[in-house]
Amino acid sequence: MTDLDPKARNRVLGVLFVGVLMAALDIAIVGPALPAMQRAFHVDERALAWVFAIYVLTNKVATPVMAKLSDRFGRRAVYVVDVALFAAGSLIVAAAPSFAVVLLGRAVQGLGAGGIYPVASAVIGDTFPPESRGSALGMVGAVWGIAFLLGPVIGGVLLLFGWQWLFLVNLPIAALVIALSLRLLPTARPPRIPPFDWAGVAVLSVMLGGMAYGLTMIDARDLGASLASLQVWPFLLIAVAMLPTLVRVERRADDPTIDLQLFRSRQVVIVTTLVAVGGIGEAVAVFFPSLFVAAFGVSMTAASLMTLPVVLGMAVSSPLAGRMLDRIGSRAVVVSGGAISAAGMALAGLLPLQVLFFYLAGVLYGMGMSALLGAAPRYIMLNETDAAHRAAGQGLLAIGTAAGQLAGSVVIGAIIASFADTIAGYRAAFIFVSASLALLALIALGLKGRAAESAAAQRA
Repeated sequence: MTDLDPKARNRVLGVLFVGVLMAALDIAIVGPALPAMQRAFHVDERALAWVFAIYVLTNKVATPVMAKLSDRFGRRAVYVVDVALFAAGSLIVAAAPSFAVVLLGRAVQGLGAGGIYPVASAVIGDTFPPESRGSALGMVGAVWGIAFLLGPVIGGVLLLFGWQWLFLVNLPIAALVIALSLRLLPTARPPRIPPFDWAGVAVLSVMLGGMAYGLTMIDARDLGASLASLQVWPFLLIAVAMLPTLVRVERRADDPTIDLQLFRSRQVVIVTTLVAVGGIGEAVAVFFPSLFVAAFGVSMTAASLMTLPVVLGMAVSSPLAGRMLDRIGSRAVVVSGGAISAAGMALAGLLPLQVLFFYLAGVLYGMGMSALLGAAPRYIMLNETDAAHRAAGQGLLAIGTAAGQLAGSVVIGAIIASFADTIAGYRAAFIFVSASLALLALIALGLKGRAAESAAAQRA
């Protein structure tokens, strides 16, 4: 499909951009709806947290499955199904007569959203030549920064008409994406489709579900009690116990959901490590608003707005990093991203805690993380996988990132909670994250150089 003319490729990119933007905006604007939903359904804070938790659970389980399905049955069909599921979940939430139905809708949304980004990345691999994949991935990656800039504004306007409109707005967008996808996206599929890996999907679902649930239920303020809780350790134990079972099942499968052959590539091993450890770096951003509340005495709404320098750094850096991938290769981009984000976190941990200093640190952190974990890992994986495994490779990255984010939130929360002085706890957490990101920059030195990477891309 790389024989498409530039105009046709740009139209394909536009469809992918809008689809990913829809899913990203949903994450950014759901937060403002929570107080209204809490009042409407008379639920407590713990129950309300499941609006996010159930989405995360189904999203992480769906990602590798949807990615694999797109390798088997074609990108267009699975992308359309993902967008349709997301829209159906949005409608269920908006029309929900009870909180249980809200959670059902969020679960369906998570199933659909799980495939949108990895399938979009695989489509770019199918339709764009190697020398322009980085720029295309960078444009799609910039969606997340745009969504978090526009999300609070759009959410605030839609709330004037009722919280349901934060979900109903997805319906016309989804209809547009589906119509354009049916017209523009590629339809190629393998000539021979081996038996579906039902056993692998079942084991992987149990493993990811157990990990996501167990880590989500940990209270970092009381780590010891949480780890001893029946809501945590049995699920984490199940996740660990399923790993060797998954390896055995996937080795025997004709068409494994997680293709272990990918790990024969040194690049794949390195990039999977990068996204897993890098997820820890991403997780720290969740704690920024709480720091602002504790340090500067602002409201949570104002604290959320104070994270805009981070988002601006990401939005500016993502397309720039994508273009640099095409020009200088992934190693230079990833090493630079790791070093810049590590510097940002070091400044946050070492400089006096003043708003201006933290804004500077936030911009560096956002720019570095965008280069480190934005388009670059997907670019590397596209170069290391053939057309039959492109989406599965993207799904593997999503699993690694999610594991790092979930584990990182627990570790960072535990570091903060271990200090009597809350501000000192945040400083220690930032130094820990800085060291982790600096380590990633060193690991990234093991990636292929530009010439070897270009040769691999031409073969893929």
